[in-house]
Amino acid sequence: MPRENLLERLNAGEIFVVDGATGTNLQKMGLPLGAAAERWVLENPVAIQKLNEAFIDAGSEILLTCTFGGTPLRLKASGLEDEVEAINRKAVQITRKAVAKREIWVGGSIGPIGEMLVPLGTVTVEEAEAAFETQARLLVEGGVDLIVIETQFALNEAGAAVRGVRKVTDDLPLVCSFSFDRGTRTMMGAKPEDAADAMAPLDVDVLGINCGRSLAENLQALRQLREETDKPIWFKPNAGMPDIDEDGNPIYSVGPREMGAQVSQWIDAGAQMIGGCCGTSPGHLAEIAKAVHG
Repeated sequence: MPRENLLERLNAGEIFVVDGATGTNLQKMGLPLGAAAERWVLENPVAIQKLNEAFIDAGSEILLTCTFGGTPLRLKASGLEDEVEAINRKAVQITRKAVAKREIWVGGSIGPIGEMLVPLGTVTVEEAEAAFETQARLLVEGGVDLIVIETQFALNEAGAAVRGVRKVTDDLPLVCSFSFDRGTRTMMGAKPEDAADAMAPLDVDVLGINCGRSLAENLQALRQLREETDKPIWFKPNAGMPDIDEDGNPIYSVGPREMGAQVSQWIDAGAQMIGGCCGTSPGHLAEIAKAVHG
């Protein structure tokens, strides 16, 4: 897949279908609640490849690696601190194998470190930046086509992530996506305009929204973000807000057709890279793809 033409096509107004949820779909396939999905990169790579292939069959044009929690700091909290290199490299291999020779981009997923930065926590900005740099280097060396920093809630951590990535690569497309899980504010109180302002001086190609709360609230955040930036927008909302069943499993109330029916609003609001986060199954994604491309 030619890496250089993704941004050209985005800037020309093209719309792309991204993938759906990793964690909630792997849980349906047997990943225990609370277990790090990255553990299955080494222990059950077949399941991850099957999920990748299901998203491809549903219409995904961009697939994310199973490395959301792949920074050294996040993996240490999961007891996987000795597997940082193995997990990140293997995750790229799994997704590249699923993609084979098809025209599908592989995005290296980078999530939060899982700890607060000083002064609210104990991790310094420099330590966070180094952790993001380590993961980004492994993903880039593994052969990803773009980097996706996702589910960010703190502006200082997002900035550290961007700087860490750009120490490794200055040419791969870079997405930075925020989770407005307080409606139109992140957990740390940042609004869409705050995210746009914080990212404006940094080398970010695409701004995004993922996870968050209800579809209506995510759409509101999308509209606000569009007012504050002229960059392409990545949009992966949850399939609604979850209920919890008697076994503690999340149940998402928005079905595939209902989610697909809202895609036209997302496009009208400015989204160009469209998929789904928690609760978004291959079935949901097929409806999203149908709405995007007909």
